[in-house]
Amino acid sequence: MKTPDAPGRPLDADSGEPLHLQVRGHLRAQIMNHSLPPGTSLPSEAQLQVRYGVSRSVVRQALGALADEGLIERGRGRGSTVAPRREHHRLVHQTSGLSAQLGSTGANVGTEVLSLAVQDADASTAVLGTEQVLALERLRTADGVPIAVIHTWLPVPAFSTLTAEDLHDASLHAVLGEKFGVQIASGKRQIRAVSGDTDLLRLLELEASSPVLLLEGTSFDQDGRPVEVFSTWHHPDHVVFDIDIQSEAAGLDPAGGPPSSPAADTPDAVADRARRLGAELLEFADDLSHHGS
Repeated sequence: MKTPDAPGRPLDADSGEPLHLQVRGHLRAQIMNHSLPPGTSLPSEAQLQVRYGVSRSVVRQALGALADEGLIERGRGRGSTVAPRREHHRLVHQTSGLSAQLGSTGANVGTEVLSLAVQDADASTAVLGTEQVLALERLRTADGVPIAVIHTWLPVPAFSTLTAEDLHDASLHAVLGEKFGVQIASGKRQIRAVSGDTDLLRLLELEASSPVLLLEGTSFDQDGRPVEVFSTWHHPDHVVFDIDIQSEAAGLDPAGGPPSSPAADTPDAVADRARRLGAELLEFADDLSHHGS
């Protein structure tokens, strides 16, 4: 597939940012927002020179940086093409956790427990109905690549005996079932695109000011009791959210819970939320490209 012949965004020679980083940022933004999908042939070095009004050495530096990131493949005599991307799909309307979903696709899933401590409950965890909660922070990888940072809060004393060793390279939901007899049966989920802070971006190996996909929610057990509040920040380049839209007649809650009101979760409403999320991410990508990120 060849890239469309489109004019480049003018570079800012007075910004203080090297020109090769600006060119790299413009091309990177197009790759990340799928304006240049995998398999697309990039313009030749000579065409990029004309497009951005820069020297060949600047273009080669920009392409070299993209190749080092694994975003493009370069070959003698065949130019540069956008590299294939391994995307992990998360079915956000299902109650199964990220670990179980990734494991089912054959990915090698790893989990590092970053912290585990008892703390006082606050407004965000009040739904659990306890004065104290067990706060858990984990880093999840797939095939060795960081893809998510997960903060989870569980009611105390119900899960006081949970240990970091229980959760090393393990699914929390599986451990809750095996150790406590608790099955996650339903839940509520919210999705938004947010800016990551310094610590989060470091853990996910993302650049400064990168957007991340935030999935927040509350999970309920087989008896309808709230057993988990969580916030999961996903790497936007490696995780894709999938939403299975059901007809109103099916009477199914997209969060995986009991039947919900048609007005709240119609197919059009779910699709509209997905479109808004996509628009937010594109706005983030466009803003970042202006800054050469």
